[in-house]
Amino acid sequence: MTVPVVRLNHAVLFVSDLERALAFYTAAFGVEVVAREPRANAAFLRMPRSENHHDLGLFGIGAHAPARQPGTVGLYHLAWQVDTVEDLEAARTTLAGLDAYTGESSHGATKSIYGVDPDGNEFEVMWMLPRADWGEFEHSATTERLDLAGEIDRWGGRRTAGRLVEG
Repeated sequence: MTVPVVRLNHAVLFVSDLERALAFYTAAFGVEVVAREPRANAAFLRMPRSENHHDLGLFGIGAHAPARQPGTVGLYHLAWQVDTVEDLEAARTTLAGLDAYTGESSHGATKSIYGVDPDGNEFEVMWMLPRADWGEFEHSATTERLDLAGEIDRWGGRRTAGRLVEG
């Protein structure tokens, strides 16, 4: 029997400097710090429109900890979903302003902007096409150039993230 998972609820990262990471995630995503655990040098963050207790946990382990090298075993990236393709454009602007923008691509059913936090943890901000429009992309994993302006012209104003708490 398989485990009846519904979705990924939260992620937890080790970071070198907890306060620096909190400043970054607050500036990038507008997170709310919902809890702190000083004994573990940890903080738990909720995204503004989330219904989770927390979406991201951060554990500060100190500047002495060696950074994970890209391409080694471990987490590659996290993906945060936005509700509209216009939100994706705003994410690109925000990340560029934080010097955290690293690229973008179209994966067919999803359109993505990529970034990196101060510790080099990579993340994706993605918008998903309406499920009914996945077509040939339902069973493919393509990576193509993202034409964000064209995607906004085509999909602008379409909300696809499902039920979200209004912020």
